[in-house]
Amino acid sequence: MVQVAVLGYGTVGSGVVEVLENNKKMITPRAGEELNVKYILDLRDFPGDPYESKVVHDVNVILEDPEIRVICETMGGINPAYDFSKKALMAGKSVCTSNKELVAAHGPELLRLAKENKCNYLFGASVGGGIPIIRPINYSLTAEKIESIHGILNGTTNYILTKMDKEGADFEEVLKEAQEKGYAERNPEADVEGHDACRKIAILSSLMTGKYVKYEDIYTEGITKITSADFKYAKALNKSIKLLAMSKDEGDGYMAMVSPCMISQEHPLYCVSDVFNAVFVHGNMLGDSMFYGRGAGKLATASAVVADVIDSARHLGKTVTCIWDEEVVSLKDYKDSAKKFFVRVKNEGADKAASLFGYIEKIEVVDGEFGFVTEVMTEREFASKVEQLPEMITRIRVEF
Repeated sequence: MVQVAVLGYGTVGSGVVEVLENNKKMITPRAGEELNVKYILDLRDFPGDPYESKVVHDVNVILEDPEIRVICETMGGINPAYDFSKKALMAGKSVCTSNKELVAAHGPELLRLAKENKCNYLFGASVGGGIPIIRPINYSLTAEKIESIHGILNGTTNYILTKMDKEGADFEEVLKEAQEKGYAERNPEADVEGHDACRKIAILSSLMTGKYVKYEDIYTEGITKITSADFKYAKALNKSIKLLAMSKDEGDGYMAMVSPCMISQEHPLYCVSDVFNAVFVHGNMLGDSMFYGRGAGKLATASAVVADVIDSARHLGKTVTCIWDEEVVSLKDYKDSAKKFFVRVKNEGADKAASLFGYIEKIEVVDGEFGFVTEVMTEREFASKVEQLPEMITRIRVEF
């Protein structure tokens, strides 16, 4: 029997216990041994809970118990999760986590500690909730040179943008509704400003490069400036608007960024709606593949954590290979990346826009203004042009 501890008995932690207990008969033969939850760490008591007898308040009870072989870290945040994870790995206990903040900030260090102590640090639930994307990159796509990753990695923003698209509503109105339904936090900054998606693409970029892509180095732009008028133009262009996290091997270096982008109807990511997530991967031999599913939620995320627990149980005393070195990748300046841009301009700026961008095909769906799509140019070139166009209302990148 493999004894397991769960750190944090919140939404995901309680889901982990539920999956382990409810699916025990199926999990046991797959793990090779029965998995038993011996401890649950939380500051609170849970009177009446079926597992209240397993709750402890001191992490040292878990760290000092030689029977505990696998720990599920579902606390979230950096501290004390970082300290607890380090101590667990140094004690030879495998750690399975859904904590994208911690993985993005300290992933390579914790992987090194796991290797040094012949255990595992697994984080399949940290990106995409229940979508199996970490494992395929680590195992299934190891023969590939991954050239690009594009992802819709945040369910809250995708829900908001989908409602704006379908109902013609404005951002603030839909955000309030999302908060009422529990899809958005009371303080939604991490989601709507793109920080959550940034940490996730940093993790995927690190696995893509085999080195450390720091989330602080990734240009990030949220969805707070997107309006219902933008979606009117998108529909006229047979496109939609998604918060896209992307990472590309551009030959002379890697570029990563997060921003709202227009996506055409022909692209598979166009159809990813509501709270669903998707990751679109391009490899040099395989070509295109896409992974789609629920990017968050109690049981979807818990299922991914438990999959890592099973993997850890199969590899007791051994470290599963994960190539993610501590060497930091120096990302290319996003301003040197090239793409098309959709631009909205007040009518009085028509002549100036034409002189700056050449021939433009006007799209007129809102009174007093027009929109157009530029030719491919670098971010730097585009910025220099629009500095001379004070009549510009907004711009959105066009990725597909």
